[in-house]
Amino acid sequence: MTSPDSYQPILESGRWFAQLPPAFAQALVAMAHIRHLQTGEVLFLRGNAPCGLYAVVRGAISISGTGGKADEVRAALLIRLEPPHWFGEISVFDHSARTHDAHATEPTTLVHIPHEKLQAWLQAHPEHWHALALLLTDKLRAAFVAMEDLALLPAPQRLARRLVMMAEGYGQWTAQGRSRRVIDISQEQLSLMLAITRQTTNQILKDLQARQLVRVQRGEVEILDLPALRAFCH
Repeated sequence: MTSPDSYQPILESGRWFAQLPPAFAQALVAMAHIRHLQTGEVLFLRGNAPCGLYAVVRGAISISGTGGKADEVRAALLIRLEPPHWFGEISVFDHSARTHDAHATEPTTLVHIPHEKLQAWLQAHPEHWHALALLLTDKLRAAFVAMEDLALLPAPQRLARRLVMMAEGYGQWTAQGRSRRVIDISQEQLSLMLAITRQTTNQILKDLQARQLVRVQRGEVEILDLPALRAFCH
């Protein structure tokens, strides 16, 4: 069985974990165990009790929600989390129920820090709450950016901005200037993320492809010119 410390290089590729006080980083790995999920498997659902802190080390987790009347239920995909993203910290702070659903979108491996173990360690080492709070504030900043984009940017610019953010790992990597060329995401997932129709998503992607900024293939988008795509966002 694979031990959590074997995934430490992946964890250290993430900005938040890499900047932790060594004592806290070591404690997280010591408390952790590994969880494996299959495609579509539920990690937790809205309303579930707190279950701890997680880091994605392989695969991807989709954070989503639903709303509306019973006969008009709509789905929203908030974000797709890939290595080395950490998540689940809200319930660590307030001990309240989960706010959204979390599913594996492909075979996924997680480092899991159980809620009770983490609470006990932080109670004994309260000076490290600040480091955990930085994970929360980082998410809050990203949420404000997303809200501003929704209010101010037309759909084509919002879609391009989301592709850029995903290509750059939402700013979570330690390596300066690191990016990836191929993003594993479907047009349906993009439309749910941006609250636009799949038809609109398809039209925008076709335009970006005509501009030679991206190449669209089944279940993925290849970034051909990241600087030009970033410039298109404005």
